Amino acid sequence: MRLHHPTAEIFIPDQAPIAEALKRVTHLGIGAHQDDLEFMAFHGILNCFDSNEKWFGGVTCSDGAGSSRTGPFAAFSDAEMMAIRRQEQNTAAVMGQYAAMIQLDFPSRIIKSPTDTSLKQDLLEILTATQPEIVYTHNPADKHDTHIGVMVATLQALRELPENQRPKQVIGCEVWRDLDWLPDDKKVIMDVSGRDDLAAAINGVFESQIVGGKRYDLAILGRRAANATFFDSHSTDSTTQVIFGIDLTPLVADPTTDIADFICSLIGLFQADVRNKITTRLG
Repeated sequence: MRLHHPTAEIFIPDQAPIAEALKRVTHLGIGAHQDDLEFMAFHGILNCFDSNEKWFGGVTCSDGAGSSRTGPFAAFSDAEMMAIRRQEQNTAAVMGQYAAMIQLDFPSRIIKSPTDTSLKQDLLEILTATQPEIVYTHNPADKHDTHIGVMVATLQALRELPENQRPKQVIGCEVWRDLDWLPDDKKVIMDVSGRDDLAAAINGVFESQIVGGKRYDLAILGRRAANATFFDSHSTDSTTQVIFGIDLTPLVADPTTDIADFICSLIGLFQADVRNKITTRLG
């Protein structure tokens, strides 16, 4: 596999041959930063955990140089932080029994560039080698520019695949902005109840961020619990941990569909629902 950065790494937790490990991937997560996969694509990780037929593969696109750092990590250089974050991500891959963990080592400025196609090309290489059934990535309403860059590059790469190699489903997931606002019939409901222990253990691996001033480990489990409780106001809870997603498969099936128009049409449905509820009450 030809990747752009010589520092890119393909880590195979069970030490299987690389080509074999990539070929067995059925669920592929493509995230911007170390820890994004564990926060947004836990549904895929959980579905593949302890399975011999289904395997989760992870792709982290950025190098981690811009990470927040305080406490014991306050004096760490960018290079030291990058090394720490890479190791944390590989540790999560071992704990989550990933088929493969690929870290592409792109600077955020490249990921966010509207003209640089190197990330898309790397993702196309990976997607060709893995041919997963399900792909998880960031959602188009995310507020983090690097996340948007990864989402766009992912969709562009998927659109370039031959139709018979495209995944059955592509899901845009929650990280920076949740998807509670999405109309219920447009939500992809990902039930991850019953394995809070595994989720907490994997999330807790990213000590450099948690100790460094961001309690992602608590926030992510809290969001999933809130999604489960607040999803339906008229019934008792049947789940305890839920991740919401947007079905991005139509954007891959029809490459001519404008990504911005697609997400803005969903935001328009939310706006219309809010207006209808208010105006109905006002009479």
